[in-house]
Amino acid sequence: MTEKTHVSIRHINKIYSDGTHALRDICLDVREGEILVLLGSSGCGKSTLLRTIGGLEKKTSGEIYFYDQEITSVPVEKRNVGFVFQNYALFPTMTIRQNIAFGLKLRKMPKEQIDQKVQQLLDMMDLNPYADKKPGQLSGGQQQRVAIARVLAIEPKVLLMDEPLTALDAKLKEYLRIELGKQLRQFGITTIYVTHDQLEAMALADRIAIMNGGIIEQVDTPAAIYSRPQTDFVAQFIGKINQLPETIRKTSAGTMVDTGFAHLPYQGTKEYKDGDPVKVYLRLEDMELAAPGAKGEEIIPAKVTQSIFMGACCQVGAMIGTSEVYFEAPNTVALHAGDEIGIQINEKKMIVV
Repeated sequence: MTEKTHVSIRHINKIYSDGTHALRDICLDVREGEILVLLGSSGCGKSTLLRTIGGLEKKTSGEIYFYDQEITSVPVEKRNVGFVFQNYALFPTMTIRQNIAFGLKLRKMPKEQIDQKVQQLLDMMDLNPYADKKPGQLSGGQQQRVAIARVLAIEPKVLLMDEPLTALDAKLKEYLRIELGKQLRQFGITTIYVTHDQLEAMALADRIAIMNGGIIEQVDTPAAIYSRPQTDFVAQFIGKINQLPETIRKTSAGTMVDTGFAHLPYQGTKEYKDGDPVKVYLRLEDMELAAPGAKGEEIIPAKVTQSIFMGACCQVGAMIGTSEVYFEAPNTVALHAGDEIGIQINEKKMIVV
């Protein structure tokens, strides 16, 4: 992946005839060779944006560039874009091997190279047992793997993928999201990938764009999205997280977060005034059961509401004042509803928005 911008989306709006504003002033740059994942819940606009980039959906306003060329007037078939959608669109009379080879034959690639490329993709997608079967003889998940292989074979300059792993079982999905990312990076294909699956996004993406209500809330690396969300929506959308309503206090010791039970140093960069209400988020792994009798500003008294055995750990629910929080405790610890405990928090991991 380079720092050179391959796809540039500038002020894209999409308004349907009924007045629905599906995309609102979307601006986004995708780097050459990057895997950028559009992540969001159903109806947030991610598939509409993908289809607009591919020329399958007309934008209301704005511009889309591939390098320095504005592509609105370029026909879909001349954009050198590959598509993988939830529907497979395979040739029913061709074998799986022939389906994968189809685009390569159109490009008049030598037979030896075609056979080598097809075999590589059959191996990658675990399709060797079905190579000489027809699509109608395969399950939906198997057909989707063929559709992915067929597009990867032609190595398009831009690859657009809309929920391509949805039909697969959990084990195969886990394997393919790692293998697919490896292959896309090896081929150097600029990829824009739509999903609602957070684990899929984290495993595949160089960067993730979180969409909500037709806008992009945040674009960043998976690690930054997870640990440094910039908006209330992103903080609550990604992963499991606890929320505590708190207040900023200016003291002689500096800017503090007043939890009602403790004053903890504010670690962020945003400026707040004394008394400003803030929302503080803590992920489950940033809270833990304190040792019996432990004291300190970072240890908060709480009362257990539930403890659920999860195998490798116990998921514990506890009340801190009027807020219920969750964290994980060792599976050897026996906790029961009503137990008085201390929760130790990692103050450096507090997310304040």
